[in-house]
Amino acid sequence: MKPIVGFAGLGIMGSAMSANLLQAGFPVVGFDILPGCRARHRRAGGMVARDVRELARAADIIITSLPSVDALALVSGQISTERRNGQIVIETSTLPVPVKEAARKRLAMAGVTLLDCPLSGTGAQAKAKDLAVYASGPRATIRRCVPVFKGFARAHYDLGAFGNGSKMKFAANLLVAIHNVSAAEAVVLARKSGLNPALAVKVLGDGAGASRMLQVRGPMMAKRAYKPATMKVEVWQKDMKIIGDFVRQLGSPAPLFSATKAIYDAAMRLGYGKADTASVCAVLERLSA
Repeated sequence: MKPIVGFAGLGIMGSAMSANLLQAGFPVVGFDILPGCRARHRRAGGMVARDVRELARAADIIITSLPSVDALALVSGQISTERRNGQIVIETSTLPVPVKEAARKRLAMAGVTLLDCPLSGTGAQAKAKDLAVYASGPRATIRRCVPVFKGFARAHYDLGAFGNGSKMKFAANLLVAIHNVSAAEAVVLARKSGLNPALAVKVLGDGAGASRMLQVRGPMMAKRAYKPATMKVEVWQKDMKIIGDFVRQLGSPAPLFSATKAIYDAAMRLGYGKADTASVCAVLERLSA
């Protein structure tokens, strides 16, 4: 018997992961504050809880995919009120480590184990089950969750002590920030030089300068098609701040990451907040006009 998996947060990432778990044969109960997200989950074959507390009562393992610090505090508090000894919460959001640590302590008092398990991958990759899980926390608990990881991800890594998953995610997203802008620079250069941008994305993606961001977001840049978003610029701003704060806290040099901030800020000013982060290509095209 597969465990009942609960999902708190059925947005771009949560809905894709829950759909893959349903396809893998897991019973999945989900909740989101948005009615449209709940309806989409029901259409995919999932069960819908009335609130987080009902979800906590139903699920053996809960996956949280949340947009903010306040959301994690609220959800972890509601889960802890149900006090289910042995329950596991897989926290996949990109949030500061101290915030996750506070949630871990709150849940531990209720007998619930929180794992810090951020993900590497975009919404499109989540749909294709092309995610990597950066798991951190008690090793035995991580092992119990491996079948669930395999249900929605292509790879998972045990990174040791709680919080190491987030630290690895910050390093990964630092690269994403840079590679996304560099992919846009290459596409703009190809277009301005008279090359077919779609062909350029294909050829460059097979060369020494290839990156996953060029492969994943390059086609969107070539088509100038930035919706539907696999990662909204307005959400990415939250990630940029978290990484920036972490870099400054450690005093680690990150000149390329810092240089990308102005490009993402410009995308917000130009009205691309709800568009995909591939829209940095549109920002660079405006600069080149």
